[in-house]
Amino acid sequence: MTKVEAYLDHPVFRLVSETAGELGVRAFVIGGYVRDCFLGVPNKDIDIVVESKPGTEHAGIVLAEAVAAKCHSKVSVFKNFGTAMLKYHGIEVEFVGARRESYHRDSRKPIVEDGSLQEDQLRRDFTINAMAFSLQKEDYGALVDPFGGIRDLAAGIIRTPLEPRQTYSDDPLRMLRAIRFAARLSTPEHPFTIVPESLEAMREMAGRLQILSRERIVEELNKMLMTRHPAMAFELMEDTGLLKEFLPELSRLKGVETVDGKGHKENFTHTLQVLENVLRFEAEEGREPNLWLHWAALLHDIGKPISKRYVPGQGWTFHGHEVTGARMVPKIFEKLKMPLNEKMKYVQKLVNLHLRPIALVDDEVTDSAVRRLLFDAGEDIDDLMLLCNADITSKNPAKVARLRRNFEAVKEKMAQVEAKDEIRNWKNPITGDYVMELFGLEPCNTIGQLKEMVKNAVLDGEIPYTFEAADAYMRAKAREVFGLEAKDSSLRSE
Repeated sequence: MTKVEAYLDHPVFRLVSETAGELGVRAFVIGGYVRDCFLGVPNKDIDIVVESKPGTEHAGIVLAEAVAAKCHSKVSVFKNFGTAMLKYHGIEVEFVGARRESYHRDSRKPIVEDGSLQEDQLRRDFTINAMAFSLQKEDYGALVDPFGGIRDLAAGIIRTPLEPRQTYSDDPLRMLRAIRFAARLSTPEHPFTIVPESLEAMREMAGRLQILSRERIVEELNKMLMTRHPAMAFELMEDTGLLKEFLPELSRLKGVETVDGKGHKENFTHTLQVLENVLRFEAEEGREPNLWLHWAALLHDIGKPISKRYVPGQGWTFHGHEVTGARMVPKIFEKLKMPLNEKMKYVQKLVNLHLRPIALVDDEVTDSAVRRLLFDAGEDIDDLMLLCNADITSKNPAKVARLRRNFEAVKEKMAQVEAKDEIRNWKNPITGDYVMELFGLEPCNTIGQLKEMVKNAVLDGEIPYTFEAADAYMRAKAREVFGLEAKDSSLRSE
């Protein structure tokens, strides 16, 4: 068996080949599967492009239905897009007719017509994604590569089949895809770069991103954040001017301002280092990559440009940038059409709390401070701690080592406090209904104030975390502060 035949060893390829021959059409494996074969990367998503005879409509759908009938598989048909998909022996196979596309300047909706294989390859985004394997009996497994994709793959080059300005004008999302592929495919042994003429076209055409929906842009961003080298992607987007088109808040972190010979940390580079650290720590701890933790790392210092102040004799300060950043998170999510549900709230919480563990490193670690951190972070405490550990960056290795040692001491203290108090899942023993019934109150601010007093007393270590202690404390405070006496001393909170 030759190397290419090994790539096409799955039974679905022979089945497609035989069925295409019976129907009198030509079928080719194209795109990511072909690319990943040469990279040695597993890929269970297979794209089949079908070159039909003139006058034949929906050749991809027709071939998919015929293959599905033979292998007794269910086929999903998307007639509006001219595509069909089936699953067979653990892989997903999508069929589409070969086509050519043309675009109007201000629209992302192409005019689609039937075309040849080469016309279909020409409309592809990059040469490395335009390679195809023939499934014809006479040249089964032959590589069809009119634009030198195999050469570019070996050289680690991202290049468009057409002149890049035409490719990016037709679909501006391809500018982001080029960057995402460079970040996704790069390894220390085999880095990928985007050709200079492509980068120059991106700089000229960055504003063209405005015709795209925010959802399409975010889909690419999410994929970048889950690559091995997201920092590379964001550096390229900043360098080409793409980033400021949809996330200018992040671009504003770039640069260093100097007053009286004193400059501050370059916060854009720092942010990307924190992001890379998060991915590294996730891998070291055997965690699955968490997209929303990556977003929290990306946005953790987003409030610094607004909070930045120069204080003579002291230098640069960013006081309150975590609070400012947390307020910015919902606005950024809304602008990008991202979910405004618990995922946004998770990112907002981590941005708001990301300095708290660091503050414990710098100060004497008290049980009270640890309890409050555990209470505020709740179930997200482990993610917060990973983010804060990733946030320890410095050009001074001794400083980093010292902070990391102190950070481990804080983690040990947290484990001790949590084992004793179970604060992570803390729930106030005193309920609002209990307070109203005990004192005969209607809903009012007094109820919330009493519950807050109990919470603070537990977190500060004044009383143990038990109902009996909380109830006695609450009754005493109600009498002392509000002049309230319990109606029934036998009542107990549920």
